[in-house]
Amino acid sequence: MLSDADQGGAAGDRAAEDAADAALAAAAAGDPLRILIVSDAWFPQVNGVVRTLNTTAERLRQRGHTVEVLGPDRFSTIPCPTYPEIRLVWKGARAGVARAIESFGAEAVHIATEGPLGQAARAYCRRQGRAFTTSFHTFFPDYLALRFGLPRSWTFWFLRRFHGAAAATMISTQTMEDILARRGFRQLVRWRRAVDTDLFRPVDRDTLDLPRPISLFVGRVAVEKSLEDFLKLSLPGTKLVVGDGPQRASFERRYPEAVFVGAKHGEELVRHYASADVFVFPSRTETFGLVQLEALACGVPVAAYPVQGPLDIVTRPDVGALDEDLRRAVERALDGGSREACREHALTFSWDRSADEFVSHLRVAA
Repeated sequence: MLSDADQGGAAGDRAAEDAADAALAAAAAGDPLRILIVSDAWFPQVNGVVRTLNTTAERLRQRGHTVEVLGPDRFSTIPCPTYPEIRLVWKGARAGVARAIESFGAEAVHIATEGPLGQAARAYCRRQGRAFTTSFHTFFPDYLALRFGLPRSWTFWFLRRFHGAAAATMISTQTMEDILARRGFRQLVRWRRAVDTDLFRPVDRDTLDLPRPISLFVGRVAVEKSLEDFLKLSLPGTKLVVGDGPQRASFERRYPEAVFVGAKHGEELVRHYASADVFVFPSRTETFGLVQLEALACGVPVAAYPVQGPLDIVTRPDVGALDEDLRRAVERALDGGSREACREHALTFSWDRSADEFVSHLRVAA
């Protein structure tokens, strides 16, 4: 039983949360805006950033806002080094972004990424003296250090300079806010992520004819995901990998006992999630890790390292386990996870609140 002090504290927390929700609702209920989101990550790419931006745009349109996403699909592009399926704009970014902002009549500009399009939008807004917002989706200091050996301090310098010109930089979690604040980032505001709980949901668990327990990974098969930390574990049952990427062929040769099924989408992806007994998230370089929420929404507990992303999602012992020993995290998640609790926890990551937070942080041009 809670003490009187604990009950008072819990009531205070609920009151503060209710007040915050009311403030967000008031901000979201303002006049409809013409919002331009500029992103170097967009379809046909499939990743957490694209899913987040696309769903945010859809939810904002449902609220009456006019939203356009300016992505690489409108420009001449070249393959990104080591990521050929990611296309980078190499020509016409500055002129194209300026035309898009002006012709669309954007009242608010949000820059989601730091690539060529993001840099062009930043430069245009600064030339015009108009406020804009940014968001921090990808932990590039660790990515670039892993792939190219680039010192993390160099990347942090670039990112701090890029985001420092924004009226606000949206980040997803308290852990990321703490990391960036220690690195000198300012104007940090919270834009919490969410999951589509209508799509990602518990369904029939017996669609995969694989030995149990099924330990699942979903994501890009690439070095920054630390997938080998999962593949080299000695685990009972089946290690299942859903996703594609540059290291897939190499890992298939080196770990023949694991089952690689490639990328899955929509209902097929949901069936793979829901069939698993535990979702293993070995990455140490995520700012959030949307796949964790997708797994939880399907009723699957998460096993991960105690790093940014998992620390802000796996906050209850009945929805997963965090441990520097990944095998121990898997065992604890299997033993203590509750499929009902996982689903219940995922339902608290509301897209309505996420969309309201996004709108509340935008800066409207004078």
